[in-house]
Amino acid sequence: MGAYVYIMASKKDGVLYIGVTNDLVRRVSEHKSEQIDGFTKEYHVKRLVYYEVYDDIRDAIAREKAMKAWKRDWKINRIIETNPDWLDLFEQVAG
Repeated sequence: MGAYVYIMASKKDGVLYIGVTNDLVRRVSEHKSEQIDGFTKEYHVKRLVYYEVYDDIRDAIAREKAMKAWKRDWKINRIIETNPDWLDLFEQVAG
């Protein structure tokens, strides 16, 4: 079973959300459909702009905690390194 750390955005340079999951497709689908009350529903954060894959959920959780402590500029730079146009990567991971 894999684990994922991911960054969602409301739009390019918009509101950011960092999360961790063992099922990226399911979790991003939940964000997109606003099924779960909370931050991403309130701010319409629906675009998957970055993700990392881990073998162990404990490593993913540690990375998520570290990334949440980053300054916003660091988070944006991480996104731009792999996704400079802030494209929604959901179709890429959903297949």
